[in-house]
Amino acid sequence: MSRPAPRSATALYAASATFAAIGALLWIRDRTSAPPRVYSDYLAADRYTPSAWRVWSQAVPEERLGLYLIAAGLVLAVAARLITVRRS
Repeated sequence: MSRPAPRSATALYAASATFAAIGALLWIRDRTSAPPRVYSDYLAADRYTPSAWRVWSQAVPEERLGLYLIAAGLVLAVAARLITVRRS
């Protein structure tokens, strides 16, 4: 008979999944963003520039932040697995 996972492991799994999902979205966003197009004297991105909204800081690009969050998610998943193995 297996015991249910401790609450700490459940919280770590939830945080792990959240970090990995946000990291993947940031990484994909940075990979798929195209530079603004210029139509004669009119900059096509004048109305709305998604790159104007910064998630982090200028020192850490969103692609790198996404990879850091994915790595943190993996580390938390391993820690949660170790907690469940150790308690059983």
